[in-house]
Amino acid sequence: MLSDELISNLRRIVGPSQVSVSRAETELYSYDASLAKGRPGVVVFPGNTGEAARIVKIVRQADIPFVPRGFGTNLSGGTVLVSGGVVICLSRLNRIIDISPQRRCAVLQPGVTNLELQDALAPLGFFYAPDPASQKVATLGGNVGENSGGPRCLKYGVTTNHVLGMEVILASGEVVRIGGAAYDPPGYDLRGVMVGSEGTMGIVTEVTVNILPLPEAIITLLVIYDDIAAAARSVTDIISAGIVPTTLEMMDAPIIKAVEDSYACGYPRDAAAVLIIEVEGLPVGLQDQVVQIRELCRKNQCRDIHEAKDDSERNRLWEGRRGAFGAVARIAPNYLVNDCTVPRTKLPEALSRVAEIVKK
Repeated sequence: MLSDELISNLRRIVGPSQVSVSRAETELYSYDASLAKGRPGVVVFPGNTGEAARIVKIVRQADIPFVPRGFGTNLSGGTVLVSGGVVICLSRLNRIIDISPQRRCAVLQPGVTNLELQDALAPLGFFYAPDPASQKVATLGGNVGENSGGPRCLKYGVTTNHVLGMEVILASGEVVRIGGAAYDPPGYDLRGVMVGSEGTMGIVTEVTVNILPLPEAIITLLVIYDDIAAAARSVTDIISAGIVPTTLEMMDAPIIKAVEDSYACGYPRDAAAVLIIEVEGLPVGLQDQVVQIRELCRKNQCRDIHEAKDDSERNRLWEGRRGAFGAVARIAPNYLVNDCTVPRTKLPEALSRVAEIVKK
């Protein structure tokens, strides 16, 4: 039970309207997208770094557990307290402070969503590479805390590969700056320590990220299979051929059906699996890459290959993939999601064995 004195001190820092203590309000912050659950004793919404630092100091002095939070889309339980404690919600820190195409970086607060950043960059001819499926509501602070990736991580890597600098509140309440706008600063890789730490190493209140020019051309393929192992072999063969697509995503039959029921994106309901393959770059030579990919997929007995004709069709194909997690709720109301890693050459065997287990 949190003391009245602590609650009063929090209200003095951020104002009474920015402190939630009722069960109805705190219950909203008792879960994320995982199965973890734990209702906090209080949720506080700082409006700037100074307020957040003062909150950390008084909560630490009271020896109360706390956790930073964005919109709670993570799948690891990283923003859920065991019980009681303080959730420091950073949703009010939602400004894009600066975008510098010349220096190829953007500075923003942690409450900015991934999609808001993408929308701000696109008119300038740039994009931010990490693109988690939940990008409509996933915050950049959360992306940093979880080291988020997304479909483009095959080519561009994950969040840690694109963070240049951070403003961080340590557990003591001290505010420090790590890195900057340089790609390779001297000294220890403290950025790497912070990214993926789920708020256990500090609270990020500002982040500088690398931005990239939009590609001149994009080609998106939907490849349809009657056998999931054949789809997996295609994945192995494409990478083994030295081709690195921007994205190479697979969905199996149950996911295809759930997604079609939810979004009607045009995936064939009778397919055992589909691959969404995207390549990008200069128009010259891009079609040669696509021809090679088509040949490798046909070698593995794909049923059909469909190429998106325009951005609208491309976006429709991706709508299904990005909505797959929510669509799974049509299969079961509760489910556990794990990121499993296997050697690429063992992927066909792994998927076949999983299918055998499911049948049991």
